Amino acid sequence: MSDLTIKPLNEADVAQDPITQFQRWLSEAHNAKLAEPTAMALGTVDREGRPSVRMVLFKGLHQGGFCFYTNYASRKGEELTANPRAALTFWWDILERQVRIEGRVERVPQELSDRYFHSRPRGSQIGAYTSRQSALLPSRAELDARLVATEKKFAGAEVPLPEWWGGFRVIPESVEFWQGRQNRVHDRLLYRQTAAGWMLERLQP
Repeated sequence: MSDLTIKPLNEADVAQDPITQFQRWLSEAHNAKLAEPTAMALGTVDREGRPSVRMVLFKGLHQGGFCFYTNYASRKGEELTANPRAALTFWWDILERQVRIEGRVERVPQELSDRYFHSRPRGSQIGAYTSRQSALLPSRAELDARLVATEKKFAGAEVPLPEWWGGFRVIPESVEFWQGRQNRVHDRLLYRQTAAGWMLERLQP
């Protein structure tokens, strides 16, 4: 349990749309000095329906979608290309809160990927250019040698955005806000996208 006072999650206190409510909670997570408030679990499914989950970093909103960046040829990249739907979960333990997002997935525009790529530290750019994420690697020594080769290749020059690297955005169709309460009788508010807009519902814990 957190030392912070846990407030009930009431319908009257939340925003009319989930994006605004998420931004409120993310700001509060930053203010709580969490180690990595933008960390989120990303769930994908392959062509055979086998699920896979890993942690990625939330890198902002684009046209209402939750963005992250990766190698398009990685396992998650290939799964999202084959089955462009995903689930995200943020967990903020000190605040006893989680946010669950489900929706369809699209690649972000290349210019957005390029802008983000070149905002990263140069070492991260070198790493992204060098690594064939998720592919088998005979040894760490081979990867280290390729990193050195990439550094030499672009010495004194800008590292170009790799054609196999960029962003995805998860366009939410449902967003659940979960607030921990005593005796595990938690608050759960679900925003669900309908033809008329966002519908707010309460779920049993």
